[in-house]
Amino acid sequence: MNDGCRGDVPADAPLALCELHLAVAADWAASAYGVTDALPAPCRLCGSRLGIRHPSGWLCATCEFRHGDIVDDELPPPRVDVVYYLGYADRVKIGTTSNPRQRFAAIWHDDLLALERGDRHLERRRHAEFAADRFDSTEWFAHSDALSAHVEALRAGRDPWEDYLRWVSEAVALRG
Repeated sequence: MNDGCRGDVPADAPLALCELHLAVAADWAASAYGVTDALPAPCRLCGSRLGIRHPSGWLCATCEFRHGDIVDDELPPPRVDVVYYLGYADRVKIGTTSNPRQRFAAIWHDDLLALERGDRHLERRRHAEFAADRFDSTEWFAHSDALSAHVEALRAGRDPWEDYLRWVSEAVALRG
């Protein structure tokens, strides 16, 4: 085995290897670990466009579903509980559901502000945390600096539905 590369090593090379050996190392890493790239088509399971290309085929980078496999429609979707924050006029509703699309269709609201993964225990904690802004004993709260900051931290510039799809994909991947 050679101690190092005897060819010309580029000044900006991350390792003391010539361009040929850097290319060989990159090919080896791609075959061993895959290359992140856009999937040829959206993932059939979660809709993600990001994939990892391996010599044996593509995997979704979000949920690890093998690209090209058929989704088993007989399997029930995984349960993913979320605490949601819906905006309506000058109010925010903090609630929980495991079926957000169905739940939101039943609630008058202007905007989905944020989602966070959690169940009734987390919902109760959020109700207690923002109790000073609560309208009577409802799940509706006044917009306050603290509540707005919390919603913005949860959202972090992302679409809440992207988070939800990722959580469902993770649950599917864990299920196997």
